Amino acid sequence: MSGTILPAVGERTPSVLVTGATGNLGREVVDRLRTRGVRVRCLSRRPLQGVESVRGDLTDPAVVRSALGGVDAVLLMWPLLDATPAHDLVAELAAAAPRVVYVSSTAIDDEAARQSDPIVQVHSDVEALLGDSGLRWVALRSDTLASNARGWAAQLKAGDVVSGPDIARTAVVDERDVADAAAAVLLADDDQRGPYVLTGPEILGRADQVALLGAALGRRLRFEAVPRDLARSRMLADGRPEHLVEALVAASVHRPESRLITDHVERLTGRPPGTFGRWAVDHAADFARNHHSA
Repeated sequence: MSGTILPAVGERTPSVLVTGATGNLGREVVDRLRTRGVRVRCLSRRPLQGVESVRGDLTDPAVVRSALGGVDAVLLMWPLLDATPAHDLVAELAAAAPRVVYVSSTAIDDEAARQSDPIVQVHSDVEALLGDSGLRWVALRSDTLASNARGWAAQLKAGDVVSGPDIARTAVVDERDVADAAAAVLLADDDQRGPYVLTGPEILGRADQVALLGAALGRRLRFEAVPRDLARSRMLADGRPEHLVEALVAASVHRPESRLITDHVERLTGRPPGTFGRWAVDHAADFARNHHSA
């Protein structure tokens, strides 16, 4: 990608506001920006150690206004399953007028009146709000993040079976590649809107991912799909909010398989995306057996 907003001699250091900075992807983006000498500010409910932080959330316009002061660019990750509160957020963004990079979903169908499930719908709705805002913004449509597999850690520390709702196969992408792409776009000096569609190099289902984790761990692992109603009851029993559970179940039932693989990660970062197998090797310690397990 051509050009950056990194400062020349005598120019001030650029400032980037990162939302969702304590999540798997947000932490990676923060690390990359700091490595490049960018001034990073985080907006989160809990501060990130060693990083300038504004405590609060994206639904509070006063907090957002404070966080946006003097900021050149914003990495936006919308955390809710409802885009209605995003109207006030986008109004604050429009008033401050930074460059906005929104982390969205590859599952969006631009030709559909309604999206496949509530998770994709909210991404589409936020993109529409940004599109009407007059802001300089770009969508990074990310495929399923490899880091979602961390949700299986407890099961794999206790045994060799991952059970849960199955989902359609898709080109799972390493969150480190998405972070590299996000940093490149945040620091770009052009106003291209994209969207950039970030995928991994191979189409994988959950059984494929579990098998690759097994290869990294030297264990014979398997994925066991559970019926929708059982998956719902288990997630509710784990304490997940009901609206989130219903959205996850809807995604497992209605989201179609994607055969899409793009070169956008390589276009933005200068190198091809990593495989899930590589991610599994690098994160094997997250899934190691408990010492008391057989």
